[in-house]
Amino acid sequence: MPRTHDYTAEIRWTGNRGTGTSSYRDYDRAHDVNARGKPTIAGSSDPAFRGDPARWNPEELLVASLAQCHMLWFLHLASAKRVVVTDYVDRPYGTMLELDDGAGQFTQVILKPEVTVASASMCEHSHELHELAHAKCYVARSVNFPVLHEATVHARN
Repeated sequence: MPRTHDYTAEIRWTGNRGTGTSSYRDYDRAHDVNARGKPTIAGSSDPAFRGDPARWNPEELLVASLAQCHMLWFLHLASAKRVVVTDYVDRPYGTMLELDDGAGQFTQVILKPEVTVASASMCEHSHELHELAHAKCYVARSVNFPVLHEATVHARN
């Protein structure tokens, strides 16, 4: 039976320099992303849109979210199939197209997980698990652009 899961957050703009949004250049894009019981994420817009490069922007968070979801599914599936993962790192890359009117959308995200498994016999099965993780990832199933993965799997020894 399908189940529903609900998620909440609070996004609070902190960039009022005293005159609000009186002009495009008169306010900071700074904001805080909060969820009950969790550390605050310092957010901003992309520096290309007058954002603070020291803060996370929504585009980075989307790319990171896709990579996290894939990794968590992969680890779950690996444990269920007795593939022993000893290390996992991903350096995903997303491409967003900005249109002339300022609107835009992502055109793709490429996940690049590099996985280390306990023995060489587990490498081949690991590639199949990436396919399954991609098919199961809640976030990847929810976006309207391709999420590709270019996985590398190494044996620990």
